[in-house]
Amino acid sequence: MNLINKKVTHKRFGMGSIVNHNDSSIEINFGSEAKKFVFPDVFGKHLKLHDKNVANSLEKIIQKIEMERQEEEWKKEEEKKLQQKNHELRLEHEKLMKNHKLHPESQLVFWCDTEEQNRSFSEWKVFSGVIKSGNNKGKPNKPIRLHQNSAVLLTAIDSSKPEKDRRILGVYMVNEDFIGKLCEDGYIPAHSTYKLQLTEQESDQMLMWKYYVNEKSPHKMTWNTGKYRYFDNIWMAQILLDIVSLKSDPVEKELAQQFFEHFCKMNQITGQELPKPNGALMRI
Repeated sequence: MNLINKKVTHKRFGMGSIVNHNDSSIEINFGSEAKKFVFPDVFGKHLKLHDKNVANSLEKIIQKIEMERQEEEWKKEEEKKLQQKNHELRLEHEKLMKNHKLHPESQLVFWCDTEEQNRSFSEWKVFSGVIKSGNNKGKPNKPIRLHQNSAVLLTAIDSSKPEKDRRILGVYMVNEDFIGKLCEDGYIPAHSTYKLQLTEQESDQMLMWKYYVNEKSPHKMTWNTGKYRYFDNIWMAQILLDIVSLKSDPVEKELAQQFFEHFCKMNQITGQELPKPNGALMRI
C-alpha cells in the first residue's frame, strides 16, 4: 500500500503529510518538523488518515497484523505451558529415579500373539493393553512396577499345545529412562543395549513354567486373562543365567553375560548365589 503524500492528523502534532514508510516505520512531515513512528501501531489511537478509502484498507491490514500477532502470542504461551509441563515431568522423573525402592516382583512376562512376535523384535517394544472397565476404561494400562531394574520377558505358545509348553522368545531390559508410573501411551520400549532374541531351537529349550509359579496354586499352569503379569526378580535372573548357558555364539554369549551381570547389579542380586529354578514345571 502506497501512503506517500497522504494527509493525516496526529493527536499531538496536528496535521501532516506522509513522506516515507516501510513495513515497520512511517515518517510524517508536520510542516516545521518530521517525525518517525512505528508502523502500523501509530494508527488508530494517535494517527488518522483523511482518505476514508485508504483508511478502510489500512484498517483491514492492521486487523490482519493484529490477528497474526495474537496468534503468535498464543503460540508462545502454549510453548511456555508445554515447557513448564515438560519441566515438571522432568522433576517428577528425577524424583522417582532418586527415591525408587526395589520391588521384589518388578519383572514383566508378556504374552505375544503371532503378530506381536514379529513386531516386538522389529520395534523392540510391547503394548501393555487398555483398561477394560471403570473411569479409565479404554486408556492404556500403566505398568507401574516397571523401572530401570525391570526386564520384559516375551513368551508365546502354539495354539495346539498346552499352557505348560509356553516358550520364552526373548527378553529385554526396559529403556534407560523408562518409569512405568509415567507411561501414558502403554508402550514399553527396550534398552538400547540389553535385549536378546532366542532362536527357535533355543526357545524350545526355554519354557516359562520352569521358572514361573503361582504361589497360591503352585502345581497349576494357567494364564487365564490379560497380556502380561509381574513376576519375581530372582526368576528373571535364573532365566538370564540359563540363556547365557544356552548361547553358543561367542558374541551372543558375551552379550547375554553382560545382560545378566547388569540385571543382577540393578536388582541387587548376587549371581553366584542364585537358587535353582523351581517353577510349576519343576513341581510335577
